[in-house]
Amino acid sequence: MSKQQVVFLLILNMLSTVAGAQVNIWEGTSVRKRVELTPYISEDQQPSGNLSVIVCPGGSYFWHDSENEGHAVGRWLQTNGINAFVLNYRTAQFPAFLTHYRLLFRGNRYPDPQDDLRQAIRYIKAHAETYRVDSSKIGVMGFSAGGHLAMSAAELFDPADCPAFVVAVYPVVTMTGPYVHKRSRRGLLGDSKSGNEALRDLLSLERHVTPDCPPVFLVNCMDDPVVDYRNSVLLDSALTAQHIDHRYVLFTTGGHAFGASEEKGTAESRQWKTLFLEWTEEKLK
Repeated sequence: MSKQQVVFLLILNMLSTVAGAQVNIWEGTSVRKRVELTPYISEDQQPSGNLSVIVCPGGSYFWHDSENEGHAVGRWLQTNGINAFVLNYRTAQFPAFLTHYRLLFRGNRYPDPQDDLRQAIRYIKAHAETYRVDSSKIGVMGFSAGGHLAMSAAELFDPADCPAFVVAVYPVVTMTGPYVHKRSRRGLLGDSKSGNEALRDLLSLERHVTPDCPPVFLVNCMDDPVVDYRNSVLLDSALTAQHIDHRYVLFTTGGHAFGASEEKGTAESRQWKTLFLEWTEEKLK
């Protein structure tokens, strides 16, 4: 075997240990869709216990920031002793962004992303022994529109499917009023302006926090140019009103879409990862 072949096999082996094989969470069900879940299982569990996190990348419910808010997050969590599962939930996709074809055809829209997240939670619980995870410690971490998806699981799912905790990073929260992120609303609800008032209310998450909501770690930046920072202020106020165990970190600088990057955002906003790990030690061990 040549030196080049040895190097290639070593690299291939290193890559194979980063993430497990992607799985289709809907395989074997009546749902004829392929929605992939990529596991990053930690070999070094931290004192916080056998935590698992389903990662929901952002992208306005039209697409995914699959690397920076998805797989990079999965690798970071794995490195820090937390099992991660990156969810490629259904989005409206670029044709729906460029055209209004969903006025005539359904396309992907609510509740497809929520259904995918619910099924991901069920899938991991059903395969807990295979992945060596604790089915009672499965949380959801979402970024931007993925943060809306993560928080909607805490509010809209039945108790059996509810995550153990939620991490919402610069999340979309409201679907009404002056702070709404219109692109995410269109991505999730479709193009029709009629008949959406009930859904806009249902999916304005600041309106539906319940007393049994799981713990929440919430973070965003005041200079966010994409999702108005007051989305998170609304959610923080709603969580406080219901006496929900949560931590809200509001940075002055950092903008949007920094994910797990060590370059994007600011030195201030990149502290969120350390603060989250400290929170898991304090609240979730």
